[in-house]
Amino acid sequence: MKIARVIGSVVNTIKLDNLHGFKVLWVEPINEKGESCEAAILAVDGVQAGLGSIVLLCQEGISARLVLNSKDAPVDAVIVGVIDSVEVDGKEIIIL
Repeated sequence: MKIARVIGSVVNTIKLDNLHGFKVLWVEPINEKGESCEAAILAVDGVQAGLGSIVLLCQEGISARLVLNSKDAPVDAVIVGVIDSVEVDGKEIIIL
């Protein structure tokens, strides 16, 4: 899993049946300083995250499809949580 920031959304009125009810968001993986550390990707939103949210990103196909409860969904990344804080060695890291 990775930490990412939601930087945009995708509007798609036509999609596969097993993706109905889910938003697609543009997310940018970030490091502990809140800086971009990888190219932005698209991810299915499993938790109703919003623009600017810091999220927990699962970027592995089988696990992503399990979150959506669909073994056939063409998904390789899904947002599985909204992060409130991160603590390392007893210290809270600010990543906003």
